[in-house]
Amino acid sequence: MRQVLQNLKTGETELADVPCPAPGPGQVLIRTSRTLISAGTERMLVDFGKAGWIEKARQQPDKVRMVIDKIRTDGLMPALEAVRNKLDQPMPLGYCNTGTVVAVGNGVTEFAVGDRVACNGRHAEMVSVPVNLCAHVPDEVDDDAAAFTVLGAIALQGIRLAEPAIGESVAVFGLGLIGQIAVQLLRANGCRVLGIDTNPARTELARQWGASTVDLAAGEDPVAAADRFTSGAGVDAVILTLATDSNEPMHQAALMSRKRGRIVLVGVTGLELSRDDFYKKELTFQVSCSYGPGRYDAAYEEKGQDYPIGFVRWTEQRNFEAVLDMIAGRRLRTEPLVSHRFALDRAGAAYDVVSGSEPSLGILIEYPAHTPETAAIVQTRTVALPSPAPRATGAPRVAFIGSGNYASAVLMPAFKEAGAVLQTVASSSGVTAIHAGRKHGFAEASTDTAAILTDAAIDAVVVATRHDSHASLVVRALAAGKPVFVEKPLCLTLDELDAIETAHRSAAAPMLTVGFNRRFAPLVTKMRTLLAAAPGPKSFVMTVNAGAIAGEHWTQDPAVGGGRVIGEACHFVDLLRFLAGSAISSHARTTMSDPRGDTVTLQLTFADGSIGSIHYFANGSKAFPKERLEVFAQGRVLQLDNFRTLTGFGWSGFRRARLWKQDKGQKACAAAFVAALKSGQPPIPFDEIVDVARTTIALGS
Repeated sequence: MRQVLQNLKTGETELADVPCPAPGPGQVLIRTSRTLISAGTERMLVDFGKAGWIEKARQQPDKVRMVIDKIRTDGLMPALEAVRNKLDQPMPLGYCNTGTVVAVGNGVTEFAVGDRVACNGRHAEMVSVPVNLCAHVPDEVDDDAAAFTVLGAIALQGIRLAEPAIGESVAVFGLGLIGQIAVQLLRANGCRVLGIDTNPARTELARQWGASTVDLAAGEDPVAAADRFTSGAGVDAVILTLATDSNEPMHQAALMSRKRGRIVLVGVTGLELSRDDFYKKELTFQVSCSYGPGRYDAAYEEKGQDYPIGFVRWTEQRNFEAVLDMIAGRRLRTEPLVSHRFALDRAGAAYDVVSGSEPSLGILIEYPAHTPETAAIVQTRTVALPSPAPRATGAPRVAFIGSGNYASAVLMPAFKEAGAVLQTVASSSGVTAIHAGRKHGFAEASTDTAAILTDAAIDAVVVATRHDSHASLVVRALAAGKPVFVEKPLCLTLDELDAIETAHRSAAAPMLTVGFNRRFAPLVTKMRTLLAAAPGPKSFVMTVNAGAIAGEHWTQDPAVGGGRVIGEACHFVDLLRFLAGSAISSHARTTMSDPRGDTVTLQLTFADGSIGSIHYFANGSKAFPKERLEVFAQGRVLQLDNFRTLTGFGWSGFRRARLWKQDKGQKACAAAFVAALKSGQPPIPFDEIVDVARTTIALGS
């Protein structure tokens, strides 16, 4: 299938051939008929991509501070490489989509094959969308009009926050698509509307909906106009739907408001507010969040957990339905809002209009009509990629399931350097798979995990997906006879661990490795060699300045990410287990009192009498180095700082080793797995993998 992508580094727009996604649980697969370009949001993305490095930095000062902190702790080159990798990722464009359901995922009862729906899907021939971000399209609403549903919901949510009553006066700053829709919805609500814009054509269109208008291009004063419009009383509410860096619209909104008036920001403006403007009138100001309640809530959007209508009357989905009802009843008209139409194969020309000077309003993208012949092409889940170079004979062919930032930036180059043939890369949406596949020279990109596991041409599988899918994929890979390298953690529960142990016992030639790369780091290897000369129990102190992660991030969800102990601290449990060279005999956890409980100290005792403490702290500064390990043994000490410097105290013949740049062992870990595919000897003994998994699950539960 074809999908519109944008390069954040260059700003170039591409119509890419991408494998068709499959509907996951709680999702529907939609064949697209129309999408609408959101000129405001999508123009900002295009302009950001085309901006130079300095302008990109100016637009995101918080990201610049993060880069500076990374330079201080990890060095210049790793920081620059991280920035390049981030900007190199393609951005799927669009969020205003309408089409027909062609398949439904597990648990979906609200939609059926053949239903016409409006959703927040991308500009793509096929999209997979969670049910709470879809709404049935009434028969009276054609596809063109239905494509305006999501933008209509954005306008509607801003209006709901303003709480306009019949007869009230409302000013709408900015008469682009959302502003024009807001004018119509306010008029349908019985409000008097004052529309304000710099474009005479847009003010004229607003007058057609019954609004009074202010043409800023003609030098009209919006505050004076509002004073006349309300006979000196001031407007009851102001809704700002424009996009500007200027602080003036907010200042003018305050000046034109009545006492205790309401101001709602739907678009983007400068927010250097004058206290005096708001203080004297006791004005209220609120920022509207996209389509309505449920936005950015994973439980609602991804897991399908609806808010009870008795407590949250208007959710995202119910706002979609309200907009479609307004269109069906002709109380919201979209035909005059369409300024351009482009066939999908001319999507590049559509974005030339978006980023150019040609006047435009609603730009529709039209998709090819459905035929049995095109259906097979559009729904293809594996696509071939240009092969960059001859492939070495006899080298193991590896498939990647998961192509996120870490997999693409670190693991794929490491496996390629180790001599593996990169055969297939898969992701749920297909977009990141295509990008990673092109970048690293894979033969094909896919969204079909099952096909990878049954492909006889694939010798091994790398699992680099979200944590909750690791156990299932490992079990399936072992059952299919595939050696598997799985990113940490191995699994999230003891039941999953039991299933993996059973699959490992049942496999004819089991080969399983977890991406515990730190045990393969060159300075850790040096530590292991030095410690071999100091037999007997050892004491370990591992300090991890992990940094805070928002509570709503998927890694903090026990069911998805497992939490930070299981999801990340397992790295350090394995590192101490490796250096001790002994099984873990007991463990304990002490947790600091905080809302997330991810600032912890983990105590380990080993069978040989060694002890270890892992201080995993989320409450430190990012300017401080992330990881330090201290080992005390037989009157001697080793200190490893951020995997760049190893210092010895009391060691005969060893004082210090320093690397040019940080090396956490990722390349060596991948190389060890590739070598093991030939030798049959796993890089990490299975009993150690199980020991670490069982311990971290107990500590993290």
